[in-house]
Amino acid sequence: MRSYVGLVPEPAVPSPDLALGAFSDHGPWVVEPDRLDWRAGLDEERARTRAEVPRLLRPGRVPPLGRLTRVLRALVPAVGLWYLRERRRPDSRARISQRLRRAFERLGSTYVKLGQILSGGEGLFPPELVTEFRLLRDHVPAESFADVRAVVERDLGRPLHSLFASFDEEPLAAASVAQVHAARLTTGEEVVVKVQRPRVAALVRSDISAMAWLAPKLVGRIPVSALANPPALVELFAETIVEELDFRLEAENMLDIARVLAQTGQRTMVVPRPHPTLVTRRVLVMERLRGFAFDDVESMKAAGIDTSALLRSGLIAALEGAMLHGVFHGDLHGGNLFVQPDGRTVLLDFGITGRLDEPQRLAFLRLLVTGTTGDVVGQLAALRDLGAFPFDTDLDAVVHDLGLDGPVKDPTQMSADELVAELSDLTKKLLGYGARAPKELMLFVKNLMFLNAATATLAPDVDILGEIAHLYTYFTEHHGERIVHDIGIDPTRAALDLEAVKAGFGLSADIEGLTFRELQERRQIILRRMQDRPRGRRRPHKS
Repeated sequence: MRSYVGLVPEPAVPSPDLALGAFSDHGPWVVEPDRLDWRAGLDEERARTRAEVPRLLRPGRVPPLGRLTRVLRALVPAVGLWYLRERRRPDSRARISQRLRRAFERLGSTYVKLGQILSGGEGLFPPELVTEFRLLRDHVPAESFADVRAVVERDLGRPLHSLFASFDEEPLAAASVAQVHAARLTTGEEVVVKVQRPRVAALVRSDISAMAWLAPKLVGRIPVSALANPPALVELFAETIVEELDFRLEAENMLDIARVLAQTGQRTMVVPRPHPTLVTRRVLVMERLRGFAFDDVESMKAAGIDTSALLRSGLIAALEGAMLHGVFHGDLHGGNLFVQPDGRTVLLDFGITGRLDEPQRLAFLRLLVTGTTGDVVGQLAALRDLGAFPFDTDLDAVVHDLGLDGPVKDPTQMSADELVAELSDLTKKLLGYGARAPKELMLFVKNLMFLNAATATLAPDVDILGEIAHLYTYFTEHHGERIVHDIGIDPTRAALDLEAVKAGFGLSADIEGLTFRELQERRQIILRRMQDRPRGRRRPHKS
């Protein structure tokens, strides 16, 4: 969802609901959680929705032939034509990325959502694929206005004209599950209306069944996908997208994120207010806010906005939400953020929201604290408690087998064959321990990847090591007592271990600083080395 700058006079008295959440200073209405009828029974509804996921993930003996056939009809021609006509061209990767994006669009909402997830994989996936799949964030073909009107009128129970003085037929954005339209209520407030695609619920459930049948067959087939654990990926995908199908849960997520931001004092972030009555399973009306697109650096700098501080506050907010409250926005990307002229960041699209239960939150907190103090065994123990390793894993053996107690290996100083051998060996050992990527951690990591990529635009010369030191100091000063209480580690006594942080980046101890620009240069060296590796050379044998 993109919005543009538009300043209107605002009343002088701040809204009273600012004590409850990080909302705009002067809202079109006041949020009173106890008086919102659409919140009734949402705890039970969230539990029911989550309980539905295991049933959807239970693979049948026979594959869902109908949906699989449609998927193959879309993907096989796309890949086949590229292979026959374009694979030897200089722009080969751009061509296949474009063909895959178009195939995902034809396959509909579930695959569009999958493409959106891939678009957040800067550094993991080819840049051509990431760039192309970014178009799936808000450039998906829209539903007809007749279908939009039908959904709105059926869910709200009234004719469109009786609720809205105006309702733009062209959407502001169209994504996988829904599209959003600008409108004005008959009472005069400017709003955004999020409307679910009319056939998306049935399609999503059918696609999840197909993915659940296929995922176990991919385990161990491809090293990277095996490490990521395809069934766990499908499980995470199912949990997030199934919850996205109920906009009442999203509206509740908005209130929870706003509350967490207010409790941690993060007033640099703003959440739109959901409407007190116009929220249903398929329709969500919220206040309309405006600002600069998140990548519009020129306009932000012209307005005097410190883009480095913008990134820092976003990272702090994400960390505080996860570490202290177990709740955080789970789908940060450029289409879900914009920046107001006063420098505050507006968060949008709360369909995917990370929620850690208390044991998971404590494990996550331990992971981050031990990660900055050089406690390798502590990090592995926290990952184990998050589900990355079986509970009976010998962590000391993992440290020794992975060479975590040895000297740092700088990947930029390794040959292509050495890099491949190192990755193959690491993957084989991790799989031998039953390692998997914890689904509760994946959303947060994806957010970090986005903020990391955004640094290239907003603050390419910021010193990453200096920023990590600043974050450590911030959390020590603001939340030191809470950290001691929760996990028994005093960050004021367990000093930041910059040598361990450098080791995490593959840097030697004599490196004094690392800007994002330098980090990108290191990545490019590794990518070029891998790309220049002769294609006919076989990978190291895996036993």
